[in-house]
Amino acid sequence: MEQYEPDPLSPAQLAAMHRSYRNGRASLTRRSLLRASTSGAFAVGGLGALSACGIPAASKSQGDVSSDDHSAKEKRITFSNWTEYMDVDDDERRPTLDAFTKRTGITVKYTEDINDNVEFFGKIKPQLAAGQETGRDLICVTDWLAARLIRFGWVQKLDPANLPHAYTNLASQFRNPDWDPGRAYSYPWTGISTVIAYNKKATDGEDITSVSQLLDNPKLKGRVGFLSEMRDSVGMTLLDMGKDPSKFSDDDFDAAIARLQKAVDKKQIRRFTGNDYTSDLDKGDLAACLGWAGDIVQLQADNPDIAFHIPDQGYITSTDNLLVPNKARHKSNAERLIDYYYEPEPAARLAAYINYVCPVDGVRPELAKLDKKAAENPLILPDKEMAAKSHGFRSLTPKEETAYEEKFAKLTGS
Repeated sequence: MEQYEPDPLSPAQLAAMHRSYRNGRASLTRRSLLRASTSGAFAVGGLGALSACGIPAASKSQGDVSSDDHSAKEKRITFSNWTEYMDVDDDERRPTLDAFTKRTGITVKYTEDINDNVEFFGKIKPQLAAGQETGRDLICVTDWLAARLIRFGWVQKLDPANLPHAYTNLASQFRNPDWDPGRAYSYPWTGISTVIAYNKKATDGEDITSVSQLLDNPKLKGRVGFLSEMRDSVGMTLLDMGKDPSKFSDDDFDAAIARLQKAVDKKQIRRFTGNDYTSDLDKGDLAACLGWAGDIVQLQADNPDIAFHIPDQGYITSTDNLLVPNKARHKSNAERLIDYYYEPEPAARLAAYINYVCPVDGVRPELAKLDKKAAENPLILPDKEMAAKSHGFRSLTPKEETAYEEKFAKLTGS
């Protein structure tokens, strides 16, 4: 079997991890897009720690380490998810999960025990590496970590026969990530979009519609924010330069860094931010910035001056994903739950509550019954034109990760 040894971390990768913990997506509550988004961070909390635990390096088994499925006799599921990532009513009950149990007789032990990808991986890595049960039937992790779990053969291939709604209703923009073509091992729980956000009062009513404006418009000098997450800031810049973030070369990356560096040198960019851009944008200290769609939906609810734009060149989208770990006792029950959330009604109820990008086609009429404004918001339900502009940042090799993070760290002064 092919062995995967932990890759040594460069200082830049360590800096990227600390950026994410300090003020990036990993520092947020779930409603403000909590994330740690570098595979460097994964290496610190993940495979790099295996030898210290006395666990051998992972072997690649392509998701074939299953166990006997006890779903028929044990009508239950254990589901690990992020905080505030499930609909809750005034009585602190979870309506969609309760409806699933009522329909199927399958009880769900729902645990909000994911605070960031790295920390969660630390909880489950010893069992995964040793080919043992994790005690979980279903987990929800961000695309870069999902890619690694699939690569190491630590999650099970899903049975399409148990996923008729998911197979049919999965939105086209999410069907073929380079790390799981055709969604053989995963289905998205939500999408996370990076867009241009601006405060109309701070821009004197001028619409900000492109990354070029952020980088070059002299009226915005010193009042522009980019994100401290490399994939978001570089990915959006690549798109503005006419490059595809899913296919770019080293030279393309270097050109994007050089373009950002020029804006830093002339003090066009005020700073690279994590979630703290939200308060600055709300107050107008930042006139315009790159931001995450879920944040913008929430800001707009309280401030009518907050606006967003999807550049003609496109935008970056990542996903949080449902996977079944190796040795899960209730695989088919877990697949039934995945499929349930691809039915329009429960998908609509979930989207109405959490306000993230819904990956389910056909949900709009159901969502309109619950929240007409949400059903019309392209940050929650992208229309065809917006969906066509969505791009994923391609998977990186360990060598690329090291080189790119070093360059980005130099740019941001991290």
